[in-house]
Amino acid sequence: MISKSAAPFTSRIWMAGNYANAEEICRKFCERGMCVSIYPVNYIYTGGEESGFCVTLINYARFPKTPVELKDLSFELAMDLMIGLHQQSFSIEHPDMTLFFSNREEDKKPRVRVKNHPTEAGL
Repeated sequence: MISKSAAPFTSRIWMAGNYANAEEICRKFCERGMCVSIYPVNYIYTGGEESGFCVTLINYARFPKTPVELKDLSFELAMDLMIGLHQQSFSIEHPDMTLFFSNREEDKKPRVRVKNHPTEAGL
């Protein structure tokens, strides 16, 4: 038996869309020599809900990567999923930040900030 280790680093892709089709896109993506996990999720938000999935990429010791390589791979996979599933947005969660990407016109408009609003004060 052998034992390998890798520095811990995780990226999660959060997206709405068809779970079975997402699995197939992940399966094809992993043919390059990597491993992901995927599970279904339900998104509940203001004004609605929809089903989707979360894909997790870890720094798998069998195929070790640097944090930058893993971030790049998670973005590449997220783009494959977004295009393949005809989605308009997704989030990628890293240990140090969560990134939101969107092609929606309403997300491209600048947000109006209200001075002295509790969210502006970090409350």
